Amino acid sequence: MQPQFPIFIPTLSRYDSRLTIKALQRMNIEKWYAVVEPQEYEMYAAVIPKEHILTLDMAYKQSYQTLDALGTAKSTGSGPARNFIWDTSIEMGYPWHWIMDDNIVRFLRYTNNLRYEVLDGAFFRVMEDFCLRYENVGMAGPNYEMFVPRKQKHSPVVFNTRIYSCNLIRNDIPYRWRGRYNEDTILSLDMLRDGWCTALFNTFQQKKLTTQTVKGGNTDTIYVGGTYPKSKMLVDLYPEYARHAHKFGRDHHHVDYRPFRRNQLKRKEGIVIPEGPNDYGMSLCKIAGGK
Repeated sequence: MQPQFPIFIPTLSRYDSRLTIKALQRMNIEKWYAVVEPQEYEMYAAVIPKEHILTLDMAYKQSYQTLDALGTAKSTGSGPARNFIWDTSIEMGYPWHWIMDDNIVRFLRYTNNLRYEVLDGAFFRVMEDFCLRYENVGMAGPNYEMFVPRKQKHSPVVFNTRIYSCNLIRNDIPYRWRGRYNEDTILSLDMLRDGWCTALFNTFQQKKLTTQTVKGGNTDTIYVGGTYPKSKMLVDLYPEYARHAHKFGRDHHHVDYRPFRRNQLKRKEGIVIPEGPNDYGMSLCKIAGGK
């Protein structure tokens, strides 16, 4: 099974690791694209098929809203590439698109208190089909596996919270990425503040390597000097929801999403949800060389 919508991976100086790309290749996903800066095209073209590479229009860097006074004097982060991807997916004729960080090592299904790597596009198709039932879901995605500890009760899906690192985004909503830092949290809050809903799936998870642990990407540019500016920008932009915190051994932030509980899902007219479970063809099996 394949996802309905294309997958884009903005990536910088990670042509050697290619973690997310390798994970998608293990799943035999067909419609994925690495979005690279022009000066790195040849490095990526040496290790992945050229038909899966898109070159970033660098004009997106000049027009990007960094939300600070530094402009392009400091790395803009991945926001410009994310906006280029959003517009590109519209030009391709798609109503939604996936955008993923380039340091995701695997995608997991969580069931019966255990996690299993999913090696099929059904992982994405389930979340797509769920979102398409509703008029007002703007964004969705899988949770981090580290945020869903085993031997605790969890809802299959949590509504109206942040979506990080692996985002399914509706194309016709009136937003774009902004901010040098925390652009995923900013986009989530932009939507939620205006009454849109988000869906974060606990039953589908991503295993992502943490910030500043993989060479390349923002590690070598935007986070030099620590993560305090990252948290400060969010608190300055949304002081009514965000505050500074120290978590995971570094400067971080805490966002209160409780005010958005009032955002209610609106099911599309004529949608009938079938009774009983649907595993989308997924079955548990042993993989050669796996555990």
